[in-house]
Amino acid sequence: MTEALLDELQPSCGVILVKDPYLAFAKVQRYFHPQLQSGAIRHDSASIDASAVLADDVDIGACCVIEAGVEIASGTRLAAGCLIGKGVKIGHDCLLHAGVKVQNDCLLHDRVILQAGVVIGSDGFGYAWSGKEHLKIPQVGRVVLHNDVEVGANTCIDRGALGDTVIQQGVKLDNLIQIGHNVEVGALTVMASQVGISGSVNVGKGCQIGGQVGTAGHLSIGDGCQLAARTGVVSDLEAGGTYGGFPAMPHRTWLKTSALIMRLPEIWKKIRIIK
Repeated sequence: MTEALLDELQPSCGVILVKDPYLAFAKVQRYFHPQLQSGAIRHDSASIDASAVLADDVDIGACCVIEAGVEIASGTRLAAGCLIGKGVKIGHDCLLHAGVKVQNDCLLHDRVILQAGVVIGSDGFGYAWSGKEHLKIPQVGRVVLHNDVEVGANTCIDRGALGDTVIQQGVKLDNLIQIGHNVEVGALTVMASQVGISGSVNVGKGCQIGGQVGTAGHLSIGDGCQLAARTGVVSDLEAGGTYGGFPAMPHRTWLKTSALIMRLPEIWKKIRIIK
């Protein structure tokens, strides 16, 4: 608990005084529930190409498929049903939950966690209109996930069209997020569920992005931005700002606008009387 709550306790109560109770709770939980370690468990039903290079202690669950040229470093664990495409490289102490798909040539650095159903390296949404049909543009880049990235269940991160889609160190993505091709997400940014980031967007470092935020493509969100849930980003946002609404505006402006919207029926009645 924090010092501010001391006066509310009975004298007989035991006290553990900390500056940040939530952070202290996280540390205690991690102590009593550490992540399981790999143990060189290879299920008989797994299919591992002869050219794949796996550290001796890597765990491979039932029905996993490891394709040609894959490299997986020490301490990594793959749960049942994972597909690791050709040429993928996975670093130390990663954890891939059931049904994860990592497509060809993608790169995962160390301590990456992918929750169940994540798809890394699916084709970006790239088509050119010929006048008769939408011609698919081959997506030949990669997805690169840096150290300590965690990706929530059923989130999809598209590979780049030419260059890479890059998720920097320590980024945490919730469930059901869509990251488009050639996006870069800066270090330590967090995103809540159902966020959609369109192609070629640059998200800065340390941003906090609420649920169901959506962006147009080819724009920049500055370092340290905070975006309220359901914000619609249609142009560049300056670093350090707090935004809300559609189109995105300073959060205080959005609160005033929202309050005014609630009063519109009343205001309209007054306007009709005046007319």
